[in-house]
Amino acid sequence: MSGVRAVGPGRLVLGALGAAVTAYGAWLLWSRREPADVLDAAVWAGGAVLVHDVLLAAVLVVAGFVLARLVPRVARGPVAAGGVVLGSLTLVAVPVLGGFGRRTDPTNETLLDRDYVAGWLVLAGLVVLVLLVVAARVLVTRRTRRGGDTPA
Repeated sequence: MSGVRAVGPGRLVLGALGAAVTAYGAWLLWSRREPADVLDAAVWAGGAVLVHDVLLAAVLVVAGFVLARLVPRVARGPVAAGGVVLGSLTLVAVPVLGGFGRRTDPTNETLLDRDYVAGWLVLAGLVVLVLLVVAARVLVTRRTRRGGDTPA
């Protein structure tokens, strides 16, 4: 066999469902918006692809190479998982971290009325703490399996 696997029926159904939902979304956009709005959406989507492929992917590849050299093998999994979690949460938090809502209506004091940067720092600290606990547990488990020192 040449290494090509047949696609199962579940994957075909999910692929067809995804294509149908995408087509419906495109139809809604085209039928309910002005052509200028459709063009803006296309430029935004194309820009997102370019930012991801050119900037984000390149930065993550370089970070992966650097971390592979600096982080011990036992901690690479937890560090990668922590990076995914913290990176995702940071992307979601960009609007509040940047204070973009305050610029929308400066007279509305209820918009972004907290210290979101401090909250993000606490969250980042918790992610790092969990990362350290998991890495330590992996290290202890591997040492125990190898017959090394047993933890007290």
